[in-house]
Amino acid sequence: MSSRSVSLTSTFLLLAAGGAAACDNGDDYQDEGFYCADANGVVVDEDNCDDDDGGGGGGGFFIWHSSGYRSGYPVGSRLPAGGSKFAYNDKAARSSFGLPSAGRISNGTVKTSVVGKGGSGTSGKSGG
Repeated sequence: MSSRSVSLTSTFLLLAAGGAAACDNGDDYQDEGFYCADANGVVVDEDNCDDDDGGGGGGGFFIWHSSGYRSGYPVGSRLPAGGSKFAYNDKAARSSFGLPSAGRISNGTVKTSVVGKGGSGTSGKSGG
């Protein structure tokens, strides 16, 4: 083999490996933080989002989530912009994030390796 074809082959392999790494770097898995909050994203007591045994605070509370949320936002603080919400009693949405389909979810819960959801996963619109 000539040095020119070895060089081209090496360059091609490096480009191919870099391309594969770039595709792989899309990271379909990420961490999501979850909070019980009102429609404006103000953190409330997590008991308001507990739908077990008739608990829960009615239609005005949501589970907010984002890959940018960390644990430690206290009750009364406003969550950073960029999160999304779903109704606290939406069993399908809870399950899609690997959360229990019913019951209390502690504020600041972080689920690791949430598949392909991202910070804007579900609609921020209220159904009621």
